Amino acid sequence: MSKSHECFKSSSIQSIVSIIVLATFSCTVGAQQYPSRLVRIVTAEAGGGNDVVSRLIGQGLTANLHQQVIVDNRGSFAIEAVIKAPADGYTLLLYGPTVWLLPFLRENVTFDSQRDLAPITLAVSSPILVVVHPSLPVKTIQGLIALAKSRPGALNYAAGTIGSTPHLAAELFRSMASIDIVRVPYRGTGPGLAATIAGQVQLMFPSVNSASPHIASGRLRAIAVATAKPTILAPHLPLVSADLSGYEAVSVFGVFAPAGTPLSTINFLSAEIARVLSNRDLKDRLLSNGLDVVGSSPEEFSQKIKAEIARMGPLIKDSGIRG
Repeated sequence: MSKSHECFKSSSIQSIVSIIVLATFSCTVGAQQYPSRLVRIVTAEAGGGNDVVSRLIGQGLTANLHQQVIVDNRGSFAIEAVIKAPADGYTLLLYGPTVWLLPFLRENVTFDSQRDLAPITLAVSSPILVVVHPSLPVKTIQGLIALAKSRPGALNYAAGTIGSTPHLAAELFRSMASIDIVRVPYRGTGPGLAATIAGQVQLMFPSVNSASPHIASGRLRAIAVATAKPTILAPHLPLVSADLSGYEAVSVFGVFAPAGTPLSTINFLSAEIARVLSNRDLKDRLLSNGLDVVGSSPEEFSQKIKAEIARMGPLIKDSGIRG
């Protein structure tokens, strides 16, 4: 072999090695630089629980990552907007159980949350309460069930959006208690609470964050909380499950990215959101809004979604609920 050929071969090898090193370095630098531009958290309409949680998390991420994180309120179009976004970690979704339950509620849903979205973290939760108008002569779950059984079809409950957690909590209660209570639809939780306060309906299953002010004022009576274990958000209330074994209903808010987002980005965001949620001041602000910190891993969130689909899917189908 000639000396010039050996030099050429050596030079080629060095070039290949240089390219590999440069590519590896570029990937590492790229990963370390995320996020290098504005990040959007897409969520439902302004003013609701989704919006409050999105803004608190967004503010925390902006401070910790030194990169602006904004909230983009898209209402009912939020889910599909994120599914259609590039899978690069710069467009996130913060939403509740509608994400994974909507295909059970509507026939024309074009997306599959387990296929089209990547879970990042189950961020926060708010327990569901069983509340009644103060004039209703019950103060316990046993009393409510007994009254409903003595007057089938006579008790009405308020519910907002079809398939929302308060609506499904009521349907789960109706099914498990084997009682006949009637849904009266309203345009959201706020109008439903107003109707219950006015005595137009007798009961409701709102979350702590929406009902607490009305309970404190005496306009509503809370008789139980629907968590599996006692919660700091309703420390003096008994559990529904003490009288109705296995009953649980909690309003949750989770964060997702489009499917195909790099796993390193998913894990990074999960850890950073958990860091934001661990801040004591933020925890206190969430608690004052009736919200409790969860901050699960992507794997834990994925398992939660599968469990809720297995639990609530049959209820929706058997009850004939359609959105």
